[in-house]
Amino acid sequence: MEPFTVFRGQGMSKTNFDRMVKTQGGLLSFNNFVSTSTQRQVSLNFARETMESSDLVGILFVMKIDPSIASIPFADVRDVSYFKGEQRILFSMHAIFRIGPMIQIDGNNRLWQADLTLTGDNDPDLRALNEQTRKNTYPHLQGWDRLGKILTKLEQLNKAQDVYDILLDQASTDREKSLIYHMLGMVKRGQGKYADAVAYYQQSIELKQKTLSPSDPNLAASYNNIGLVYDKMGDYSNALLSHQKALEICQKDLPSNNPNLVTIYNNIGSVYNKIGDYPNALSSQQQALKIREQTLPSNHPDLATSYSNIGSVYHNMGDYSNALPIHQKALEIRLKILPSNHPDLATSYNNIASVYNKMDDCSNALSSHQKALEIRQKILPANHADLATSYNNIGSAHASMGDYANALVCHQKALEIRLKILPSNHPHLARSYNNIAFVYNKMGEYSNALSYYKKAFQILKKTIPAKHPHLARSYNHIGSVYDNMNDHSNALSHYKKALEIWEKMLPSNHSHLARTYDNIGLLYDNIGDYSNALSYQQKAVEIYQNMLPVNHPDLATSYNNIGLVYDSMGDYANALSYQQKAMEIYQNSLPSNHSHLAASYNNIGLVYNSMGDYSNALSYQQKAIEIYQNAVLLDHPNLATSYNNMGLTYDNMGDYANALLSHQKALEIYQNALPSNHSDLAISHNNIGSVIVFVWEIK
Repeated sequence: MEPFTVFRGQGMSKTNFDRMVKTQGGLLSFNNFVSTSTQRQVSLNFARETMESSDLVGILFVMKIDPSIASIPFADVRDVSYFKGEQRILFSMHAIFRIGPMIQIDGNNRLWQADLTLTGDNDPDLRALNEQTRKNTYPHLQGWDRLGKILTKLEQLNKAQDVYDILLDQASTDREKSLIYHMLGMVKRGQGKYADAVAYYQQSIELKQKTLSPSDPNLAASYNNIGLVYDKMGDYSNALLSHQKALEICQKDLPSNNPNLVTIYNNIGSVYNKIGDYPNALSSQQQALKIREQTLPSNHPDLATSYSNIGSVYHNMGDYSNALPIHQKALEIRLKILPSNHPDLATSYNNIASVYNKMDDCSNALSSHQKALEIRQKILPANHADLATSYNNIGSAHASMGDYANALVCHQKALEIRLKILPSNHPHLARSYNNIAFVYNKMGEYSNALSYYKKAFQILKKTIPAKHPHLARSYNHIGSVYDNMNDHSNALSHYKKALEIWEKMLPSNHSHLARTYDNIGLLYDNIGDYSNALSYQQKAVEIYQNMLPVNHPDLATSYNNIGLVYDSMGDYANALSYQQKAMEIYQNSLPSNHSHLAASYNNIGLVYNSMGDYSNALSYQQKAIEIYQNAVLLDHPNLATSYNNMGLTYDNMGDYANALLSHQKALEIYQNALPSNHSDLAISHNNIGSVIVFVWEIK
């Protein structure tokens, strides 16, 4: 019999479609008998009809069959089919196909063609898959024990819980009970019921401590898993303690380069990263990398994962010169071994973009985020969660450039996708609301900003523990809007609520505490309480000095804030000293055209202006303007602020022509970049009016 082609049209859930996209070149099986047609148009019509449901993607399978190599039974049922025109061929339910190219039909991202080739028993991948499937379905277990494990692996968690509840009733020994409690902990963790998961894991550990040796790997597994749950709950101290216990147990019996240690080092590194202990985070991730380098080929994808993890730590340390090349190393490996549209490539591009963003290289940041988006648009349906993430990242890049209109469009696209595919209280919705609020806050639309931040807060309040760090961040966000609205009472109340959570949940030297101290200090500065302002700013500096490298940009920001307080107090000598400290750090750690340097030059210029040293004031203000003018957008509000500051200096010098020119430039930028009711526009009009009135009075 000659090779032939048949067709099958059907709908596929977005989740299953995503899985298939990610396994192109791999194998696919159907969980029932496969009815196909020799008529392409008939099958395509079936695929189109499924698109009426917004939850489905229409798929036209084009199946190539070579009877000489395929041993799977199939039957020609054209003579017995009720619909004669459909020309039906029926395949056995254990038919396995190889996934070939996938292309959109008619440019519709909800209608796809996927080429499949029927495999034979001699297919090496199929043989390997059969062997791997046998190993992965727990052949050493029997009966309900095996069923429970398989159901858990398949994420059929409610059914798995039913099985383990029955097994628990039947268990007669502590050893049996300890294993069942462990599995119930895994089930509860998968269901997001973290308190229940912790309780089950603790019961498992208590029984294992009675029945197992202190170095048994099963005990380490329980500690590792309970650590992951504590991490999800934001309880980082218990997460770290649990992972370290798992490591201690494994180190007793395993060689130092055993791959099982990699997972634990990664988990420990991840927790250290979250609590801001970057030296230990880096050390742990480097330990994981060292093992992988000894045990894996140089282009293995797990090596790329390790490089990516280390790059993220360097990123958080503010060491962008190390973060960028190591993320690029991860990308190089992935480019060599993965298809050009693989999702992990998109992840690498996003990581690289985040570093470029911190370096103020907005053009490269945007370009890298767009590469990630292009990959995802090719392989994912239009409403996929990863597309929302890409739109969010591009929106953040636009916001960094001061392009708030485009930032808002991108964040709203991300929100639209998430609203369609996620439950109304999903944390990713809170993330979208936060991003939109951030842009509105920057635009001076404080009522909108407050509304979106509060939407995010309500979601988090319902879905995470009351002392979770993400809730503290939400209080901080809301506080920042009240601060901008000059509602200092509400701002302070929210900052202190954030501080209360940080102080309970994080180490006393965590950067989140420092940032909150900074916020409170700036608020006290705004209301003229300079004693409290300095006290909080110095607390922030002490944390940064203890936990960060001496040239970290966050330390510079803190020095800058202390300088602002001294400036408000009229103590210009100390103000200048701290602003210059900030500038030196920025000069040593950031590119020479970074916006933080421009802001630093602006601040120094303001101090010199207050001191009456107008020559130095103009010099620093001009440096700031040059940086902003070389940036991607000439309509950035920060450039307007620089012109405004220069106008004030010219005004103080009595050079009213240049003062007026500078203020008019500031006004023009504000008019292009900000809403018509923004307070900075009012200030700009006022500055111009003041110069004109003064000139008129002189005349």
